[in-house]
This record gives sequence, structure tokens and C-alpha cells, in this order.
Amino acid sequence: MPAYLNAIGTAVPAHDVHAPYLEIAPYFLTSETDRKSFAKMARRAGINHRYSTLEPADPSRWTDRYDAEGFYRPGAFPSTGARMKRYSREAPALVDGAIADLAGQAGPDWAEGLTHLVICTCTGFSAPGIDHHMVNAHGVPSTVERTLIGFMGCNAAINGYKTARHIVTADPTAKVLVLNIELCGLHFQENAPLQTALMFMLFADGAAAALVSAEPTGFKLEAFRSDMLPDSEGHITWDIGDNGFDMWLSGRVPRTIFKNLPGHFETLAADAGGRDIDLWAIHPGGRTIIDAVEAALDLSADDVAYSRGVLNDFGNMSSATLPFVLSRMLAEPRSGRTGVAIGFGPGVSVESMVFSEAEG
Repeated sequence: MPAYLNAIGTAVPAHDVHAPYLEIAPYFLTSETDRKSFAKMARRAGINHRYSTLEPADPSRWTDRYDAEGFYRPGAFPSTGARMKRYSREAPALVDGAIADLAGQAGPDWAEGLTHLVICTCTGFSAPGIDHHMVNAHGVPSTVERTLIGFMGCNAAINGYKTARHIVTADPTAKVLVLNIELCGLHFQENAPLQTALMFMLFADGAAAALVSAEPTGFKLEAFRSDMLPDSEGHITWDIGDNGFDMWLSGRVPRTIFKNLPGHFETLAADAGGRDIDLWAIHPGGRTIIDAVEAALDLSADDVAYSRGVLNDFGNMSSATLPFVLSRMLAEPRSGRTGVAIGFGPGVSVESMVFSEAEG
């Protein structure tokens, strides 16, 4: 029995932090050369908006705090424990926004018959967590079967949909809610070198909520592929540090993707059965990531327009980002289209899927 991605709801916090970050980031850089390099890269980033649960402080307060509440203070950035408490405080409201958007598409009874809950996140953990919130606040049955896909990184949404597909294929009466919740803004680091400052320029907060079932509406989930690109283990890393989670994103990532993605795509194209690919949902990990995929697979500017649009409007929200791309595609239904989604995570690992528009 086929499984379908029926609907996706999305949400971001209220505070657009991109422009304020571009103002404040140079204060963390130690040389004029680095400040000039940062400004040049910011102009080329392809990002105009990023949202955070933290409201930026007025520039007049930067000697005292970097956000309005003082979560980040010069010389006194929060511990990992404090950041996890903040995640527990902020994540439920962000999920509520994604659920409200989902209900606007699937109807107020969207939770009726829900059997499984899959939660994807790599930016915060607590127990009891979002699973309990969904039961207490959104009518999800307490008997719902729960799965947590944790710390997988930017490509976890595809793994979440793959898990949901396995469930529905095994039991056509199943109905699965897949949540992606990422608060990347909780892992800002003080005294960051240029490369780290550039990484923080990419990331933002966001959430997505998707329904997967055997109901033939939305996108049919046809096939999935996973791979770990050779000689790339240190190119993207995500570690738990004493003062938040520590990320490394090597400048070699785009070249690694360009070199290895064609081979991965050959197997994915075979899964598509020779059909033309009409929709390309590329994880908007950054402008250079999209550029690398576009060049490696000989795509057109139109092919990657959805991904560039999401990058421009929201930045990189880790695992929540690709659902934003798919949501925009679902909002413009045209029968018969075939699509491919590709995401990248630590390793460098690749998760991909083939999907098609439900008939009628």
C-alpha cells in the first residue's frame, strides 16, 4: 500500500534576526580583513530573512546584552544546560504554530485516527518533551506510538518521512505525524572565528508538521536512498559542547557534493523509472550548497528556485528547512509531476527520496 505526504504545516518565530546579526557579527571578528570578508560573503549569501525565538537587543545595549532578554551577554554566554532549558520553553510554541498551519490545510480534526508520532530535532532535548505536549495540547492520543530521530542534522526530515512510509506500508490504517523542530539560534558562540561567524549567518529557527498516511492526496512517497560520501567525515560535524552545540562546516563541502552527487543520483533516477524530474527539493543549506547541486546535476535556475526562495526567506533551519520547500510545492498542485528531494547532514551524509503528485 503506498504512503502519501498529505500536508505540511510550517512556522517560524516572530523575530527577524538576519539584519541585526549582520550588524553585530563584525564585533566578534578580530581583524579588519575578517570583517571585510564577512561583509562580502553576507552580500552573496542569498539570505534576506532569518527568524529566532530570541529578540535582538537594541544596538545601544550591545555592551550589556545581544538579545532583549539578556540570554546572550558579553563574557557570559549560557551553558548547554541553560540552552536546553530554553529549548524546552520555546519549542512548544513554535510547534503550535506549525500545527495551526497544518490544521488550516488538513482540517480541525487532523489528529483523528493518529497512530504514530515521529519527532526530528538536533538542537534541543528534554524528557518529557514535545511528545507529551502534543498529547496535552493538541488532542494526540496518549497511546500514540512515538519515535525520536535525534541529532541527525539537516537531512533528518527525509529520514522522518522514510520512517513514516515504512509504518504506513506495513499498516495501511496508520496515520503518522512527523514533526521537525529546530532552534538553531540557541547555539550562538562567543569569540567566533570568521568561519564560525559565517555559519551562524546561515542558521535560523523553524518548525514543520507533516501528515503521512495511505490517503491518496499530496505527494506519493515512492523511494528513499541513503549514502555517506567518501573521505568527508570531518566536513560537517555537530558536537555537544559545554556551552551549547558546536558545529563545523568545512569549505570543502560544496566540492565534495559536486564530486559525489552524480553517482548517488544515478540510483535515485533508477528509482524514478526513467521519468523526467519536474520538482527538485534541494535542502537550502546555503547558497554554495545549492550551487553545487545545481552544477553536479546540470539543473536550471528554475529547478532550484523553490530552494533558493526558502533560503532567501528563512535561512537554514536544519531539518525543518526541506519541509518548507516541499510545502511550497504542495501549495501549487499539478497532477503527474515527479520530484526528488535531497538533503545533506554530518558525515557528509546524503538522504534522498523520489516522490510524485497524487493523481486527481
